[in-house]
Amino acid sequence: MDRRKFIKTAGATALSANVLPFLKFSTAEAAPAGTAVVVIGQTLNSLDLHRKGTNRPSYQISVNCYDRLVSFGTKKMPDGSLSYDYSVLKPDLAESWELTADGKSLIFKLRADAVFSDGSSVTAEDVKWSLDRAVSLGGFPAVQMKAGSLIKPEQFVAVDEKTFKIDLIRPSKLTLPDLAVPVPFIINSKVAKKHATKDDPWATEYLHRNVAGSGAYKVTRWDPGQQLVYERNDKWTSGPLPGVKRVIVREVPSGATRRALIERGDVDMSFGVSDKDAKELAEKKGVSVVATPIENCIYCLCPNLAFEPFQDKKVRQAVAFTVPYEEIFKVAAYGQGVPMWGGKAASPADISWPQPFPYSTNIEKAKALLAETKYKDGFEVPLSINLSLASWMEPAALLIQEGLAKVGIKTTIEKIPGANWRSQALVEKKLPLHLENFGGWLNYPDYYFFWAYLKGHLFNSSNYDNPEVAKLVDETLHMEVSDPAYEPKIKRLLEIAFDDVPRIPLWQPTLNSAMSTKLTGYEYWFHRQLDARKLGKVGA
Repeated sequence: MDRRKFIKTAGATALSANVLPFLKFSTAEAAPAGTAVVVIGQTLNSLDLHRKGTNRPSYQISVNCYDRLVSFGTKKMPDGSLSYDYSVLKPDLAESWELTADGKSLIFKLRADAVFSDGSSVTAEDVKWSLDRAVSLGGFPAVQMKAGSLIKPEQFVAVDEKTFKIDLIRPSKLTLPDLAVPVPFIINSKVAKKHATKDDPWATEYLHRNVAGSGAYKVTRWDPGQQLVYERNDKWTSGPLPGVKRVIVREVPSGATRRALIERGDVDMSFGVSDKDAKELAEKKGVSVVATPIENCIYCLCPNLAFEPFQDKKVRQAVAFTVPYEEIFKVAAYGQGVPMWGGKAASPADISWPQPFPYSTNIEKAKALLAETKYKDGFEVPLSINLSLASWMEPAALLIQEGLAKVGIKTTIEKIPGANWRSQALVEKKLPLHLENFGGWLNYPDYYFFWAYLKGHLFNSSNYDNPEVAKLVDETLHMEVSDPAYEPKIKRLLEIAFDDVPRIPLWQPTLNSAMSTKLTGYEYWFHRQLDARKLGKVGA
């Protein structure tokens, strides 16, 4: 389908969904009292975030079914909605914590009343086993822990049943907030160990399909590719019990169908709706839409430096000047979010992040840059998109395809199922040119660069490798923002990113969710997954 045809038919597709026969399932109206029905467009592929290959939608299990030592606070946004508050750390399983006098350790006191869903006490041994697991299984969880200088099991000490210690490798601004992200969740080690084997000492096969947590919910049913059912854990003590006893999460790939379901009142929430649907559903009676800017997140076009033409910086810069940014923002984002193009200078004036890069659509400049390379006559390259994110990726890709063609770069759009995206784009890093949407969990520019610009790190899907960038990230990652050396080093990082463009920013997005006006307590979180812990229903 070409871009013009896509734009003409997009509205018609959404309208036709209203008259399609829907599969029968428990609707919000038919569901028992105290049940909320949520539809999502992506597939959950595991109940265990630590397991290799677990995809981003599955992170919600860690949030809803497990606790951590600490959590972030809550704040009210200008529109009255709720959001996590990165500036506030609050107790979760730990009722208190302190830095030792020598500054070398953190001591956590666990709440006396903290229990797992089976009623057994949460102990320091459970915390140690869980954090040992997070740093030992490798892959994304281990690197996430490394960002907070949480690297090896020897750092974690169970002092007594309710006292836990972390020995610090170095002082770091990231250590405490890194304990509040989804990765360091606390597992009932007594249950897990019963299902561990010599070949699987961390019980990954068991925890892939079973939950052993102390969180607000338990999983009572999981039909992969179809639905997940949460039941409230009435033994939860880390906060007020959720206002709904059961949450049914249905996987509905069609955005048009999800929109029709929320419009008809058949479900309580459509989580993560497209920008187009968010804009239009906001005008519908009985529907509330919350659109929250995603901190530390950018939608990008990523040229992969493993593909020979993109090893030339001038080729990457030429590509950046072919992108029709404004039209993409109108057609793919429906004006939702913050533009990340059109920066005024090659050097940043400050260290705000994200901020616009110094590129805009300029085909003549793109042609001139290509003329200075051996690719002056262009080349062919596949342009890959994630089908689970087609609502923005497909129209963006079609417009990018048109822009590249103007300088002789021919593209074929490759549509990859969401279930395969993580392995191909992020783990194997084999897509020559692709769209990506990484957002950093810890709200600092150096943290974003740690994940997206360092060789071998998961979200560096461009295979970018720059020793100066690596050195600057290493120097700033644990440095306090108040340190006089911090700002000039971050400015240099941004300056290199502007010039090298291994990632071509398009815009900073919003996370949009549409819900019945009867549903209460929705809260936005940086991980961009459903947090059901504060949900309630009027009349439930």
